[in-house]
Amino acid sequence: MDDASHGDEIAILIPAFNEATSIRRVVLDFRAVFPAATVYVYDNGSTDDTAAEAASAGAVVRHERRPGKGHVIRRMFADIDSEVYVIVDGDDTYEAAAAGPMVERLVGARLDLVNGRRESALDANHRSGHRFGNWMLSSCVALFFGPSIVDMLSGFKVLSRRFVKSFPALTSGFEIETEITVHALELHLPVDELPVAYRKRAPGSASKLDTVRDGLRILRLILGLVRTERPMLFFGFFFAVLATVSTSLSVELFVDYRRTGLVRRYPTAVLCTGIMLLAFLSAVCGTVVESVTLGRREHKRMVYLSVEPRSPRSAKPEVL
Repeated sequence: MDDASHGDEIAILIPAFNEATSIRRVVLDFRAVFPAATVYVYDNGSTDDTAAEAASAGAVVRHERRPGKGHVIRRMFADIDSEVYVIVDGDDTYEAAAAGPMVERLVGARLDLVNGRRESALDANHRSGHRFGNWMLSSCVALFFGPSIVDMLSGFKVLSRRFVKSFPALTSGFEIETEITVHALELHLPVDELPVAYRKRAPGSASKLDTVRDGLRILRLILGLVRTERPMLFFGFFFAVLATVSTSLSVELFVDYRRTGLVRRYPTAVLCTGIMLLAFLSAVCGTVVESVTLGRREHKRMVYLSVEPRSPRSAKPEVL
């Protein structure tokens, strides 16, 4: 791209879809906090004046036609070369001032991810379905991949260059926040979480998140990641279930055989044998996939280490 950015110290990345009522304020607020930073707004096929409003506020506006936040984030990470990446939603629900401490924490502690944990107004303003879904999905990730991020689905994050340039970004929608979290946990990257104020949307702005549909997509992603990143746990579960069923069904066969010396229920015996074979097949699959996963994890770690760690010369926000 002839207008591609190279060497920005801090880049503000704002994915936006039909946020004409709020995008201007978001851009102006972040430009006020980081006057030297470049603000990028990626319009995801909006049908309103989102792009025009962002451009009038001084943002660099680009377009990603494929619908979905994951597509937008992947395009952003590919296009923009920066030292620190601040990702924030374009709905004006996050305080721009919180970005200053988050960036300082990332740079000062040499972290790869600082997540903005929504607090205060979250309980009053967030729909109960969203709150429960966020808690449930974050708990699932913590159970399978280790605890560290409380508000996994927050749309306010600060990332290092190393993280961004080694992150595959394979998902297409709101699952991208989950993928970011699991990537950090899988590679044992240094992360932290800071509280940020969360406020109501501006009048006329509607959430693009569907609680049920997107919640199910995120849950499906988590299960898929458990299969690929924790294969012994995933296939071990099926081994345990199948082996238990086979053993339970065979108990009566063994009792009858000890009493009579005969196997009189051949169909049940065949069924038990088949189920047990499937159980051991699951165990073998888990062992094989575990070896593949280890190789993939080592490769991702090597890619991460191959990215030169650099810090911006000045990460301090403007004092207003």
